[in-house]
Amino acid sequence: MTIALQFLGAARHVTGTKHLLEINDRKVLLDCGLVQGPRRVADEANRNLPIAGKDVDALVLSHAHIDHCGCLPRLVKDGYDGPIWCTEATQTMLRMMLLDSAHIQGQDARHLQKRGHRVEPLYDEHDVERTLRLVRSVPYRQQFEVMKGLRVEFLEAGHILGSAIVVLDVDDGRKQRKIVFTGDHGRKNLPILRDPDRIPECDVLITESTYGDRRHEERGDMMATLAQIVAEELHDGGRIIVPAFAVGRTQTVVLFLGQLIASGHLPRLPIFVDSPMSREATRIMAAHPELFDQETAAMLRAGRHPLFFDGVEYVADVEASKALNAQRTGVILSASGMCESGRVLHHLKQSVGRREDCVLLVGYQAQGTLGRRLLDGEPQVRIYGETYDVRCKVRFMPGFSAHADYGELMEFTGHLAGRCRQAFVVHGDDGPAEAHAARLREHGFADVEVPSKYDRFEVR
Repeated sequence: MTIALQFLGAARHVTGTKHLLEINDRKVLLDCGLVQGPRRVADEANRNLPIAGKDVDALVLSHAHIDHCGCLPRLVKDGYDGPIWCTEATQTMLRMMLLDSAHIQGQDARHLQKRGHRVEPLYDEHDVERTLRLVRSVPYRQQFEVMKGLRVEFLEAGHILGSAIVVLDVDDGRKQRKIVFTGDHGRKNLPILRDPDRIPECDVLITESTYGDRRHEERGDMMATLAQIVAEELHDGGRIIVPAFAVGRTQTVVLFLGQLIASGHLPRLPIFVDSPMSREATRIMAAHPELFDQETAAMLRAGRHPLFFDGVEYVADVEASKALNAQRTGVILSASGMCESGRVLHHLKQSVGRREDCVLLVGYQAQGTLGRRLLDGEPQVRIYGETYDVRCKVRFMPGFSAHADYGELMEFTGHLAGRCRQAFVVHGDDGPAEAHAARLREHGFADVEVPSKYDRFEVR
């Protein structure tokens, strides 16, 4: 009789989350995300999954960001045919996220084939449809049985629409243990979504640590910084390119810009959301007002929509996107958030060499991504195989992140120290993960590990 955890992804790394829960001879995968980073490394990791699909009995999904769900169709293609459990809003998001990912896989494969490379996409739309047929959704705060010996409950994580803290009650026939997987843990007092639920006392904690070594700006400071950056660009006669994840980050930036314009801190200016997925994600979010926080609900009751207002244009077709090349002022938000794919690359080609323009990074930039190279101040970058001198201003506002910082993580998890037997720190690069692990130990957590990929631990 045994309960064990093996960490197959996002171990001392931020993307590609995959954690395996073993209950005797049964295997349950927690998330199945794409690895993001240098193309060759990421492709190798995503193409050769660390566990065969046929060896997984069930899958529990915390949320629909691509670094948590993006390898689901690959797992299905590899033989997985069990249930995929998630929240109701996550199920709605999954179709959009996975079909877009399949489209990008196909585009990339065709691009490389034209350059003489023999490559096939990781998966296609057919694999996505097979995956979606396996999805089973459950409301928040309703416990359900995944299999004999495993009951699960989803709590609000406050990260993106539908994101969940996963609470697992495990019984191997000899002992019972409560395991909590934070997924990507959100923050309090950010706009649109409700705050995270309180984590129940547990025996084992699996916690993210993306920002385990830093603090975010306060909301008021973020508003002031954003207003200053936009005002500077209006003065310089340039435009601002905001690479932003289509789900969550884009909507928060749009809301903040709308509030700054409504309050008179910024003049009315053109705002373009140039991402079909961002447009669809915003539509999906607008259809789930029951998941909004009180502030956003009050705005809706007053007849003001936080995401649709004068000055915001959601760009749909390719020709309209190309026309933005001539747009020399305003704000263009476009996916992807780490500048690895999508329409944002075309806008960066136009702007990185212009001193009057600005690239505003508003989320985590993983090692090896184009966004990280810009953040690190590299003088030249490659986009679509061509080299460009970086002359534009590059600004970073990590406070827009929907990941809790170390102070918030301690606030959300500190009360668990007395009972928690084991804590595992994941979804963070070495520095942040080790820093957060040290804080947990200082706070009284008895046994804290920062696992490396493939490390396996028995649950005591």
